[in-house]
Amino acid sequence: MTTIPTFALNDGSSVPAIGFGTYPLRGREGTDATLSAIDAGYRLIDTAVNYRNEDAVGAAVRETDVSRDELVVATKLPGRDHGFEETITSCRGSLASLGLDHIDLYLIHWPNPSVGRFVESWKAMIQLQREGLVRSIGVSNFTEEFLTRLADETGVLPAVNQVELHPYFPQEELLAFHREHGIVTEAWSPLGKAQAPFAEEPVAAAAAAHDVSPAQVVLRWHHQRGVLPIPKSASPERQRTNIDVFGFELSDTEVQAITALGRTDGRLFDGDPNTHEEM
Repeated sequence: MTTIPTFALNDGSSVPAIGFGTYPLRGREGTDATLSAIDAGYRLIDTAVNYRNEDAVGAAVRETDVSRDELVVATKLPGRDHGFEETITSCRGSLASLGLDHIDLYLIHWPNPSVGRFVESWKAMIQLQREGLVRSIGVSNFTEEFLTRLADETGVLPAVNQVELHPYFPQEELLAFHREHGIVTEAWSPLGKAQAPFAEEPVAAAAAAHDVSPAQVVLRWHHQRGVLPIPKSASPERQRTNIDVFGFELSDTEVQAITALGRTDGRLFDGDPNTHEEM
């Protein structure tokens, strides 16, 4: 089984350097896919209220032979539950859906700026962490502006910010901000979904040079930039391939060439995350 390195978080905890994304897997299919991912070596499992599969992920965590303390279960607060008391209630609902006594990584799914209550939610998450219901807290889809506001108003920076990040949208400025402030960057849609850059010359050439798949090249590119990708697949074979990215190394030139694929129209989604289950 692949040995997975870890990233240290700013709260003293750590997370695996690659995770398993579960959207849109639900029901028994979701449980079975999560079990096969755990069997392949994944220890970070990413779910969310909006994915409607917390129950399926929780079932897998309870059914696997892998010890609970070896697993990092992440879920997310939906935009409709922003506010202090609403966040406390939503977190307890997630714990009930998961069937677990604590959440390892709890994220605000997006800042929901039109409502403007994400700071209240963040204060609630700090409280949940103090109470031990949540181990680490973070956010998703936050910009530098919103991250700075959290720090200014609470003195606590997120441990993680999960954002769209892939070769067509490399997020260089936000990644630099995260590095400066000790925030781990997680990448959703790390392979680019329908716009996967597998045929691009820098990716294809690196795959041939290292005798690996284009997907492995892209996931390795993430790792060497200090990014934690959470690829999604229900296929046990692809799950095993996606996690097997720690036995080779891209050159600096290869990494830079893949990053140079970034373009201004590289985002896959631009709108209200509440209307988009990926978010």
